[in-house]
Amino acid sequence: MSLGARITSGTVAAGASAAVYASLIERHHFTLRRHDVPVLPSGSAPLKILHLSDLHMAPWQTAKQEWVAALAGLNPDLVVTTGDNLGHERGIEGLRRAYEPFRGVPGVYVWGSNDYFGPQFKNPFRYFQGASKAPENPRTLDIQGLGRYFDELGWTNINNTAEALTLGGHGIEFFGVDDPHRRFDRLDLVASALDDLDESRDRPPVLTVGVAHAPYKRILDSFAARGADLILAGHTHGGQVCVPGYGALVTNCDIPREQVSGLSVWESGRKASWLHVSAGLGTSIYAPVRFACPPEATLLTLVAR
Repeated sequence: MSLGARITSGTVAAGASAAVYASLIERHHFTLRRHDVPVLPSGSAPLKILHLSDLHMAPWQTAKQEWVAALAGLNPDLVVTTGDNLGHERGIEGLRRAYEPFRGVPGVYVWGSNDYFGPQFKNPFRYFQGASKAPENPRTLDIQGLGRYFDELGWTNINNTAEALTLGGHGIEFFGVDDPHRRFDRLDLVASALDDLDESRDRPPVLTVGVAHAPYKRILDSFAARGADLILAGHTHGGQVCVPGYGALVTNCDIPREQVSGLSVWESGRKASWLHVSAGLGTSIYAPVRFACPPEATLLTLVAR
C-alpha cells in the first residue's frame, strides 16, 4: 500500500472511530459541573441552584432520566430549566421520570423552541452557515401539558414575565423570556412585569436573576441593563461538536464563541452580569453525537460577595 493510501486509510479509520465515540460513548457521559457565584450579600448562607437545560427528552432515554432524577440528592434550593425539555412527541413521559423527585423543590422555567416543535432531520453542515432557521411544517408538541406538569411540581413560569421568590430568607427577583431563537421573547412585557414588582414590594431584592433559553446578545444586553446579577441560559449545546484545544465551532446564536458554555461575565456598556450558559444534557434524535463536549447539568452555589 502506498504512503498516500495509508494516510487516507488512517484518516478514514480515525474519523470512523471519532464518530462511534461521539454517538455511542460521549453523549451518554453525563457530567455534573459545579461553580461558586459571588452574588449574595455579605454574611449570607450559600444557596444552591441546579441549572438544567436542553434535555431533548425521548421516552426511551432511561439512562438520562435516571441520572437527572438522582440529582435530587444534591438537595438544591431551586431548580432552573432553560428550555428544550422535549425531543419527541412522547418526551413528557421521560420527563416525568426525570423530574418527579424534584416535586416540591422550588423552580422556575422558560421555554425553548423544542418545547413547542418536534425535531426534524436537517443537514448538520447547515449549522456552519449561522443560527438554525425555523423548520417548515413543524410538528407541534404538548407544551400545554408540559406546563401543567411543571406547575404541579411547584415550578414558576417566567416566560415574558417576572416573579419574586423567597429562598433562604432572601427576596430574589426572577425575570425571563420565551424562546429568543424563534423571536417569541417580549422584552416589553418583562419590563412591565418588573415595574409592577417594583411598585408592590416593600424592599428591593437582594438578587436579580434573568433567565432565557437562547443567549442572544440583545437578550443579554437587556437583562444586564435591567440589573440582572446573574443570567442563566442554554440552547448552544456548548457547540456540541468541539475541537480539543480550540473549543466550539458554532454557537447557534450570536454569543461570542468563548462564552458558548460555562460561567463568565457578560459586559454591556457599564453594566456587568454573571452569565452561565449550560451545554445541556441532550441532542436532537436526528443528530445524536457529542464530541469534546459531554452532556452536563450544573450546580451553581450562590455565595456572599
